[in-house]
Amino acid sequence: MVIDGFPDREIIVNGQPFLYFGGTSYLGLSTNEAFQNNLISGIKKWGTSYGSSRNANVKLSVYEKAEHLFSEVIGAEAVVTCSSGALAGKLVVEHLSKHEITFYHYPKTHPAILHKSSVPLFVNGKLHPNLLNNTNEAVVITVDALLGLEVEPTAFHFLNEISSQKKVTLVLDESHSLGIVGEHLKGVFSTISHEKLFRKIMVSSLGKALGISGGIIAADTGFIEALKQEPDFVSSSSINPAYLDAFLVSQDIIKAQRKKLQNNLDFLFEGLILNSDFKFHKEYPVIYCEDERLCDFLYEQGIVMTHFKYPTYKTAMSRIVITANHTQNDLLKLKQSLIAFNG
Repeated sequence: MVIDGFPDREIIVNGQPFLYFGGTSYLGLSTNEAFQNNLISGIKKWGTSYGSSRNANVKLSVYEKAEHLFSEVIGAEAVVTCSSGALAGKLVVEHLSKHEITFYHYPKTHPAILHKSSVPLFVNGKLHPNLLNNTNEAVVITVDALLGLEVEPTAFHFLNEISSQKKVTLVLDESHSLGIVGEHLKGVFSTISHEKLFRKIMVSSLGKALGISGGIIAADTGFIEALKQEPDFVSSSSINPAYLDAFLVSQDIIKAQRKKLQNNLDFLFEGLILNSDFKFHKEYPVIYCEDERLCDFLYEQGIVMTHFKYPTYKTAMSRIVITANHTQNDLLKLKQSLIAFNG
């Protein structure tokens, strides 16, 4: 379906209003009036776009200020922003691939951090045998902090099994956890600590929960500084500075929207019991369903959810997304519809 406006809690389809429980605007910032006003002020100060290289002789102070705040709240030594989450993943993977490193990927890893020669982390349900031998080598493991079709952060128990002879770099995609998992903007990155990790790197889109068109990379200072010298970074324009300005002055708005989202989750999931076709968690704003009939059923109830074929999944992805902007009436209608479908 094609619509003529941004899909917030409601969309118009063929002239008819539908409740919208899809997309990725978890905190509802994209249509938040106060956040929009801060963005408009940012545009007036920094312009509508900035096409210069970050390595040019004239530098904008807003980048350093925003990246410093991000590093503080994420819990990383250093952060750099770029024009998209996809570019963030590409920059990291290409930089790491300049060394003779074997890449392994967790099941359903996002394509943005999937190296073309990467091999599965697990073989027949067990850790790849090459990670268990005593060969001294550097390896990269790419993984989504919160996988599609999952509602809880990825567990990293597999690190315990890896041979101590391996120099492990973990690349973590936080696009669907940053801003909605952990306190404020902490996400998952700072919670991962293991003696076998040589380095951990976080990449993320900022266009999901935070409503910012851009991407971010967090790691140790040495890695970030080296990344800034990559040709693709030097030769590309960065994130619009107006968005970073809006981010800096909107911390209270972000916190308030996060609280609204949690209140919505508490309201929706209280007493909600669904069968095994559904997967949800009271702390995460997504409900997955394996029964593909749900999409058409909800549409008949005046509700549109997300339903499409994703590159790394065998079947269509069916997901219901709750945002900070949904009202209790919206959630009550969804809840009643899910119970009716569940039968």
